[in-house]
Amino acid sequence: MVTKVIKIDLNNIDEKKLLSAAEALKEGKIVAFPTETVYGLGANALDSSAVEQIFKAKGRPSDNPLIVHIADKEKVCELAESIPEKAAVLMDRLWPGPLTLVFKKSSIIPRIITAGLDTVAVRMPEHPVARELIRLAAVPVAAPSANVSGRPSTTTARHVLQDLDGKIEIVVDAGSSRVGLESTVLDITVDPPVLLRPGGVTPAQIEDIIGHIEIDKTILGKVSMDNIPKCPGMKYKHYAPKAQVTLVKGKDIIRQVEKICELAVDRRSKGKRVGICATDQTISYYKDYESKSMGDRNRPETIASSIFSLLREFDDMGVDVILAEAVDENGVGLAIMNRMIKAAGYDIIQAD
Repeated sequence: MVTKVIKIDLNNIDEKKLLSAAEALKEGKIVAFPTETVYGLGANALDSSAVEQIFKAKGRPSDNPLIVHIADKEKVCELAESIPEKAAVLMDRLWPGPLTLVFKKSSIIPRIITAGLDTVAVRMPEHPVARELIRLAAVPVAAPSANVSGRPSTTTARHVLQDLDGKIEIVVDAGSSRVGLESTVLDITVDPPVLLRPGGVTPAQIEDIIGHIEIDKTILGKVSMDNIPKCPGMKYKHYAPKAQVTLVKGKDIIRQVEKICELAVDRRSKGKRVGICATDQTISYYKDYESKSMGDRNRPETIASSIFSLLREFDDMGVDVILAEAVDENGVGLAIMNRMIKAAGYDIIQAD
């Protein structure tokens, strides 16, 4: 199969170009497309055979549920058994956007979407190309991130092709994803609601609207492999480059730097090629190493938008080990640390 690339200008979205991708979705084929979070790998959510192709292309475990994407809020009534009041308020205030809500599923949702659970995760993306594609296809679209399972998520069409060229029908290319991390996932079937996965919408933003929410304990820790997760990104090793990632945590930034340099010397002595994930505030300390800045510690959104791309850049360089600085877990930092901890396979060293 030759993967077709459809380039779309965000400033002038050509509906005619998108029609072929929408027709492919209608016909039960899979299509990669941009969202504001990451690129998604989409299929008709109501077609089990089409959705099965997503799992095959990605090499994704069958007990890892998918998120269903819609182009208008009214579609939720068809996908969910009911819409709790808090969900309705969040939909009104934060949709479209990088927030996924977990509802009790309706009978039309295939079992393959939910991994056999009685819940379904639904999101209305903010990205205009994503919404237009879903609108033209006239079906809800199941879409995990468009990468090989376990690898860093894709934030450009080039990343998608690195992983899936020849395995999928079409890639819609509309440039880089703005947020750079997958959506926030909130389980709204319980009260108080539970944050299952942090993302571009922070816990504080949600609590400002609906009050107290709980934080799932697996966000910064391990989940039992015996459980079926309610949303993607909870159970398996995720977001990992080919190189081994070690995350260095510490309250003192300089101590973090010193520990990373110490580890870099040790890994080099063992014949390993080392890459260092620094920040704008610390990059100058690593002049003797192959280092790249993730972004500004004081503006964590800059780190969020670059982290997956950076991990892929280190793979392109051929490093064996990536030593990464941890960041504060406040706001978007919680989502960044969630992804970095899982990318490291929980290999964390305390600098203090």
